[in-house]
Amino acid sequence: MRAGNSGSRNGDVMADPSRRLPENIAGDFFVDETCIDCDACRQIAPDTFRDHGEQSSVYRQPATAEEIKRALMSLVACPTGSIGATERHNARIGIDSFPELIDANIYFCGFTAESSFGAWSYLIVRPDAEGGNVLVDSPRYASQLVKKINALGGVRTIFLTHRDDVADHVKFAQKFGAQRVMHTDDNAARHGVERIVEGEDETQLDDDLVIIPTPGHTRGHMVLLYKDKYLFTGDHLAWSPTRECLTAFRSTCWYSWEAQTRSMERLPAYRFEWVLPGHGRIHHASADEMRAELEKCVGWMKAVR
Repeated sequence: MRAGNSGSRNGDVMADPSRRLPENIAGDFFVDETCIDCDACRQIAPDTFRDHGEQSSVYRQPATAEEIKRALMSLVACPTGSIGATERHNARIGIDSFPELIDANIYFCGFTAESSFGAWSYLIVRPDAEGGNVLVDSPRYASQLVKKINALGGVRTIFLTHRDDVADHVKFAQKFGAQRVMHTDDNAARHGVERIVEGEDETQLDDDLVIIPTPGHTRGHMVLLYKDKYLFTGDHLAWSPTRECLTAFRSTCWYSWEAQTRSMERLPAYRFEWVLPGHGRIHHASADEMRAELEKCVGWMKAVR
């Protein structure tokens, strides 16, 4: 299979070599001009893709088997099908790599959706929990991914952090008979959500899952804390590789920066070691280091208010 044929825009349009960005280095893999700069490829295969300014491009052609695998994973995950290859590759290598294990029972789903601007979604696999597996935000509904999720036990709950990253939640809910959870202030009822959260008090989803409303990015934004270790942060909090710190996104705060700052001030009361965002970079550190980073982030947010 030609690798470019496994990535698509809306399922039918492939990366176009004639629209190859000039910033790409010569060779096999390339990014075309439809790239929306979602950052997925740069996170998945940082040795191959770079940000050259509002778009991604190939700065180094993958050479080893592992590098080619990561490039093919980027091709599959690309929400706009903007990554292609001129040589023939086994695209199943990229497809079958998702969901990708991050830590313990936490998986990155891949197959990001253009409607969510390439936001990352995660699967918490809990075979022994009464509440079953949890999908955090929605990836693109792709048959290959659905089969893999089904083999891992399916989905019982879909936690939607906010209105921007809902993607194909309806299809996943219908396929698995899953209950969706969302805040009322992000129009949960309009989305047909089964469990609607109200107010700003924390809510226990089950024994090891805590919902923490964090209004700011949107009016009804929420984060999800799992086992006091993994914090799924949507668009509220992420790691900045350039500033080397935890950060919030001032330029994409759609509701209220002041509210988001207040929401951030609540988080040091919780213990966690992982920040798993929809946009921005994943970060892992000790709980004490996370608290210190959060306090620095709050100070920065107040300064730019």
